[in-house]
Amino acid sequence: MRDEDIHACVRILKREILRWKEPVVGVVAKASRDPFQILISTVLSLRTKDQTTAEASARLFRLATTPTAMRAIPRLAIERAIYPVGFYRTKARHIHEICRDLLVRYDGRVPDEIDELLTLKGVGRKTANLVVTMGFRKPGICVDIHVHRISNRWGYIRTKTPAQSEEILRRRLPRRYWLIYNDLLVPYGQNLCTPVSPHCSQCKLVAYCERVGVVKSR
Repeated sequence: MRDEDIHACVRILKREILRWKEPVVGVVAKASRDPFQILISTVLSLRTKDQTTAEASARLFRLATTPTAMRAIPRLAIERAIYPVGFYRTKARHIHEICRDLLVRYDGRVPDEIDELLTLKGVGRKTANLVVTMGFRKPGICVDIHVHRISNRWGYIRTKTPAQSEEILRRRLPRRYWLIYNDLLVPYGQNLCTPVSPHCSQCKLVAYCERVGVVKSR
């Protein structure tokens, strides 16, 4: 894929994703614009389906919506509220530890810098970038498995890991697309450009895609 092709791809994706549900973290972000709720919802979303994450987030936020209030909830109560998200016991412990660190180190506020967010328990680059972009509207590129896979499938980048993908995208992707890139590629990757046997016959981006690694498609 040529550098100039990304503009056409973004225009097409903006239209195409309207037929699918928005990822749950984006829904939370639009509903509250609260960096703390975005942080916690993103932690819950890791290795968990969106519907499960949405329901767990709603149950948890009915109990507490601030670090102070959530820290006061017994860990077992958090576990019950977020079950059956993946690794719910570990995530309940991480939520307690995140709230403790926010209270002790940041006066109860969520930091707006990626490097500081990465010091919180259970927070990786994907989560940190989502909080920075959705919670604070600061430049960042959230690279999850969909962004990593599709960007490489297109031939737009050629990397081995999401961390490498973020590094290259920061150099190559036009800055005006940074905030929306994840929002566009996640629903496309969930519904059409799937990991195995993608729906290439239905894809409006086929003229731009090199189909790197695609062995079988529909």
